[in-house]
Amino acid sequence: MGRDNQRYTAADRSKAVALSHKIGVTRACRELKIPSSTLYAWRAPVASSKGATSTPTEAATPEPSQEAPSRRRYTAEQRSEAVKLSYDIGVEATCKRLGMSTTALYTWRSRNGSPKKIGNVIEPDGLSVPAVDEPPTPSKKAKKVARKYTPSEKARALEYMGEHGATAASRQFGMARFSLYQWQEQVERAARGEGDSPTSGPDPKDVEEQRNAEILAMWKKHPGLGPSQICNQLRRHQDVKVSVKTTRDVMIDAGYRPPQSKRIPHDERFEAVRPNHLWHFDFVQRFINRCSVFTLIIIDDFSRFVVGHCAVDAERADPMIRCFEEASQRHGRPEMVLHDKGSAFWSWKGVSRFTRLLTEMGIDQIPAQFKEWNGKLECFNANIQKELFKVHRFYDVNEMRRELRRHLHWYNHKRTHHSLGGIMVPADRYYGREEEVRALMAAGAGNLLDIHTISLGDRPMDFFRVVQQGTETEIWLMGQKLLTLGK
Repeated sequence: MGRDNQRYTAADRSKAVALSHKIGVTRACRELKIPSSTLYAWRAPVASSKGATSTPTEAATPEPSQEAPSRRRYTAEQRSEAVKLSYDIGVEATCKRLGMSTTALYTWRSRNGSPKKIGNVIEPDGLSVPAVDEPPTPSKKAKKVARKYTPSEKARALEYMGEHGATAASRQFGMARFSLYQWQEQVERAARGEGDSPTSGPDPKDVEEQRNAEILAMWKKHPGLGPSQICNQLRRHQDVKVSVKTTRDVMIDAGYRPPQSKRIPHDERFEAVRPNHLWHFDFVQRFINRCSVFTLIIIDDFSRFVVGHCAVDAERADPMIRCFEEASQRHGRPEMVLHDKGSAFWSWKGVSRFTRLLTEMGIDQIPAQFKEWNGKLECFNANIQKELFKVHRFYDVNEMRRELRRHLHWYNHKRTHHSLGGIMVPADRYYGREEEVRALMAAGAGNLLDIHTISLGDRPMDFFRVVQQGTETEIWLMGQKLLTLGK
């Protein structure tokens, strides 16, 4: 590598300078094993301030002061003046006038801005840029962020370093020379049996087997989830990042059958703007050992958080109203409710009991004119059918109620949701913890903290609210509308 200090005679310097003019500096440094900075320093006295170069014979007898300039320290003001003067009269003339080395002056110039070409003098980095007369404007360089290199990247860099040198490898791969030398030393130690080699890592087959085992373990734990949900669950709870395609291929090899249904894209979407802004209601009938059971689910539109549920023997108003009152006491009153025109919610003749209750509580009632209006809850019912009722076999209604309560708690606090970015759970948005959870996941600490258990005492309460509805302004206190002001 030619890293040891070595003295060169005048003939050696003359030969090196002549060869550099003939084949170039880089090739001359490779053949003679001379640092490029040293060869540039020998070439610098040859060039005149006008850019004309002398013959190699003239360069063989440099002045003693130019052969071995004495080392001295320069202040910041002296360096700044030297850089400014070099842009006015040239680098070589500045070095002769101030008695300093061209290498130091080139270094100071590169720190002030991007290297330039003055006249016919080429900067040490070998860049060919147009000649300029005015000094460059200082530019703020982006701070480099340290990154980790794989064993294969380190091996390629060390191999390239052995053929072309550390400087060329550093420019080629964007790595620090200190890191290259450190990896080279670690490889030598590993050859002597004194540690692990940085160029060796686990077998790719072992990595794939571990990844497949984690995918299948999550699928076995939650057999009702699809590939995209398994992918999100691994990222959320185990900090394992894997693509949906890879997850689907592994599951298909293990016996998974993708659904044949196809989703129809549409642009008619709406979403509430805050928790308890809009609640969805819907009954679903199922059979548990020939016993008809109607399951009521109440879901928050903004967060997809299940605020209430019950399982009864018929679609009646009494259990529905009781479930709604319990959810309102636990989570606060909603501003609006949306439901279909079932007999428990809506009356075709007169006013239903549920409508009178909502009017008394000051809650707006929206009966769905089309089934797509209540699509969020319809999709939820399809998912719970796939994830719970098709996975477990219930022997009585009480067992179904216990499992339903457990599943809904898991859904609220652990199951990731596609509409929430694929990484959030409904409780994160409902309790206002999106930013905190997102920061934990970015730091890789989501799988270490118990971030899915959120007590009601930690939830910020909304006592006073001012809502703008078109041209009207509404004032709410403790979840109840007090006053409506016109435009």
